[in-house]
Amino acid sequence: MKNVPLTREVYGYLLGQAEPPTAVQRWLAARTRSLGPSAVMRVPHEQAVLLTLLARLVDARRVVEVGTFTGYSTLALATGLAPGGTVITCDLSEEWTSIARVAWREAGVEDRIDLRLGPALETVAALPAKSDIDLVFLDADKPNYRRYWELLVPRLRPGGLLIADNVLQQGRVHRADATGNVLAVREFNARVRADVRVESVMLPVADGLTVARRRSDAG
Repeated sequence: MKNVPLTREVYGYLLGQAEPPTAVQRWLAARTRSLGPSAVMRVPHEQAVLLTLLARLVDARRVVEVGTFTGYSTLALATGLAPGGTVITCDLSEEWTSIARVAWREAGVEDRIDLRLGPALETVAALPAKSDIDLVFLDADKPNYRRYWELLVPRLRPGGLLIADNVLQQGRVHRADATGNVLAVREFNARVRADVRVESVMLPVADGLTVARRRSDAG
């Protein structure tokens, strides 16, 4: 079996191969760190680079993000949009998203982002019941991952992507005694694997990233 331990040195090398962060991304990362323990919710830079690339690969014009936090991933997705595209991003926190707004404005992408404050399940359920979403990034409350999945997969266009974050739960997701968020994610992972509407792969990026593509013949 081939795998490479992600030592500090290897991780540093990996980061060195990614597109370097912009001045706005550096500012946003530093501002997010100042929030204390909650800063761990920010996606790492290499994951942001991957999100930008995936958005470009599917020529994304309509993107939905569930869970904004301070907007680092939103900024990455907006950067990868096709001309005329929009990211709809939803969150509950006005405090955290106020930081995001500053970064988006400074990066020149504010006009591509539609921030919707309120319970994300309500926001997602209110989206048009059309299969026209190119890409979804799911990074929100873990107990509701399966509910987001059932709401969003039918709204993906054929060939569209749903990307789910934190699917490894700090390496605890395989444990038989899983509870709480870990159990919720484990059950979500099983649902994704069994869903015939998609083809998917789980990647060991950061805390685990599932990339699911809606099949062209999905009902």
